[in-house]
Amino acid sequence: MKKEPKKLKGLQEFRAFITKGNVMDMAVGVIIGGAFGKIVSSLVNDVLMPLIGLLLGGLDFSSLSIKIGDATIQYGMFIQNVVDFLIIAGSIFIFIKFISKFKHKKEEPPKPPKPREVELLEEIRDLLSK
Repeated sequence: MKKEPKKLKGLQEFRAFITKGNVMDMAVGVIIGGAFGKIVSSLVNDVLMPLIGLLLGGLDFSSLSIKIGDATIQYGMFIQNVVDFLIIAGSIFIFIKFISKFKHKKEEPPKPPKPREVELLEEIRDLLSK
């Protein structure tokens, strides 16, 4: 019978862990990041890379490869992935900068007023220094 309370305690701990704000924020971030990655990948693959290929004389990066013996090294796909990464990283940077402008900055609470005795002592000090 001692095992049941441990199971319940373990489930309660797991439930508390899952419902913490940090875990939920991370889950939402991963889901949105995946969707955002697909959008940026489509932008790179379907819009930017064809335009870059046109500027370079119709060159398609994804088909660039070199054959060494039986092995085929597809360095064009590597170039494609590097460009994809750079655009995703830049987009995320711009997105974070944009979002940070809308975050409310925490205002410092006003300082409590000085006790009347301290104010009087400061006035006496100032008068004596003159």
